[in-house]
Amino acid sequence: QVQLVESGGGLVQAGGSLRLSCVASGPTSSSYIMGWFRQAPGKEREFVARINWSGGSTSYGDFVKGRLTVSRDNAKNTVYLQMNNLKQEDTAVYYCAASRVLSIQAGVYVYWGQGTQVTVSS
Repeated sequence: QVQLVESGGGLVQAGGSLRLSCVASGPTSSSYIMGWFRQAPGKEREFVARINWSGGSTSYGDFVKGRLTVSRDNAKNTVYLQMNNLKQEDTAVYYCAASRVLSIQAGVYVYWGQGTQVTVSS
């Protein structure tokens, strides 16, 4: 069993930045592919980014356009999502998740955090 705890969300003005963190605990947690997803009110959960266990392979959602960067520090069992030039449409609950399969599909991620709210104001 892997436990995931996100932090770093909050209220930020458009154009600002936030860094989300996700701390993983449990056996072999550093060997999982880690993903970030988001869900806005009334919308389906959306893929944001994912990173493989070594950090050498990353993938991003089409909307990212260079504004977000995913990274991980296995020594700290932590995955980060650096978000720059935030827009109002980035407002959502952001979730980190863990998978054994390299994928952007939420359905293959087996462990999920509780989510952290990101609100971008005008």
